[in-house]
Amino acid sequence: MINLLTQENIGYNINTSRLFDERKDGENMKEESKLNIEFQDVSMDRMFEQYEQKFKALADKKRLQIMNLLTKNGSMCVCDLSPLIDMAQSKLSYHLKILLDANLIKKETKGTWSYYELNQEELNHLLSHELCCIFKPTHC
Repeated sequence: MINLLTQENIGYNINTSRLFDERKDGENMKEESKLNIEFQDVSMDRMFEQYEQKFKALADKKRLQIMNLLTKNGSMCVCDLSPLIDMAQSKLSYHLKILLDANLIKKETKGTWSYYELNQEELNHLLSHELCCIFKPTHC
């Protein structure tokens, strides 16, 4: 099986099989190639994987608390978040990295400090109206 990807992110799984036709008179076998093209939308698989990563990031109480603090206070650095959430900076950085990898927060570096804020555009795609009220109280 051969997997190809087009510009439209549609995957093609190509099954190749060889058919042999043996003649009765004992002559050489004739070989024919047959291509069977099956279409599979690979972009959907990627999209599901991205959503899975995002929902796994959201499935943690501490990360939800971090996101709620960012909602209330806006852009914050780890040094300001740490005392509010009662967590060591190293552990907080671990949780921020998970949220950042899931594209749920944004990071801006100013000098030696990194500031984090919610990625509102991404959250708009994920959250129901009820949950949006938790992270976007001005929109309720």
